[in-house]
Amino acid sequence: MTPTTGETDLTPRRLRRARRSVAAVFCVHGAVTGSLATRIPWIQEHTGLGAGSLGLALAFPAIGAALAMPLAGRVNHRLGARTALRVLLVLWTLSLTLPSLAPGLLALCAALLFYGATAGMSDVAMNALGVETENRLGRSIMSSLHGMWSVGALLGAAAGTLAAHAGTDARLHHLVAALLLTAAGLVAVRGVLDLRSAADEEAPPHFALPPRSALLIGAVGFCAVFAEGASLDWSAVYLRDVLDADAGLAAASTTAFALTMAVARLAGDRVVDRFGAVRTVRAGGALAGAGGLLVVLVRHPAGALAGFGLLGLGIAVVVPLAFAAAGRSGPAPAQAIAGVATITYTAGLIAPSAIGAVADASSLVVSFTLVTALAFALVPGARVLRPRKAGSGTTSAEQDEPSAIQP
Repeated sequence: MTPTTGETDLTPRRLRRARRSVAAVFCVHGAVTGSLATRIPWIQEHTGLGAGSLGLALAFPAIGAALAMPLAGRVNHRLGARTALRVLLVLWTLSLTLPSLAPGLLALCAALLFYGATAGMSDVAMNALGVETENRLGRSIMSSLHGMWSVGALLGAAAGTLAAHAGTDARLHHLVAALLLTAAGLVAVRGVLDLRSAADEEAPPHFALPPRSALLIGAVGFCAVFAEGASLDWSAVYLRDVLDADAGLAAASTTAFALTMAVARLAGDRVVDRFGAVRTVRAGGALAGAGGLLVVLVRHPAGALAGFGLLGLGIAVVVPLAFAAAGRSGPAPAQAIAGVATITYTAGLIAPSAIGAVADASSLVVSFTLVTALAFALVPGARVLRPRKAGSGTTSAEQDEPSAIQP
């Protein structure tokens, strides 16, 4: 969609309201994810699934997202960005009720497929609006928007933890959460920009492969999301099995990683405005790579904790900046964002199993050596995030830092 706007009064005050609104949408989206994650044990017990069957079912959200995200551009074109986001966000929040209703494996897989499809399409819609709001504001906001997603996920997880501790049936918990989040999402969407395609613009195809620009940008996002998925799922296991840490200290590694990511995303916009996307990602890749080296070389829990913290800090802003770069990479921002999202979701899908497969063939140390290499790959790969010259298909080093986004 080549965005135009149905609004004529895009004053600084209106743009600030749009920023707050899209940030609230990101928070709602994250809260749905956090709400489901904490009740997975209840769903496993309710369906009577073993670990292998549950693992199979939990692959379906990423499959659904990867299949559906390329359709988001068509939905945006037909409905306009605000209406498309309203519809997709409501479908996403209400889909939270489905997994806990599933009586068995097949029903759970179907529920999680729909859950993932609506998650992915609403993810593309809100990121496209975030990029357009950023462009009109003239300063970076994508990092803090993704930080708000992390805040929402933490809030949803906290509420889910309380519900689980109280012994609340997940069906009731998810029904109440879905209704509250649907209401919050509808209120938030009212303030986002009302962007629409130009009247003479040709509709995008129902399903299209990502453009080449999105493939290159997505490769950078892939490195970051692979490191994120590996660290979140395997850091505690690494400390326990490789470094003989106790359970509490092992769990702290996941907390250190998630906390540094959230803080860095909330604070990252100022860094991006000051240094630009390319320099920020290069520095982040160096930090994440250094963190990976600490994990694999320093055989002490304290070194691994510091290493996982640096990994989270280093990769935190990469995905938000990849979405922002995709949105500015060509004439069809929603399609490019969908392409990058598909690649990053794929990385999140394969990372945990890939780490396990490498560990089975060799060791977890070798697995995190691979993570370290991908983190360092961000340093040379960052150049694909450089903004394009207006009116050309080439990129410009002079345009990147930091004049690409004027504060």
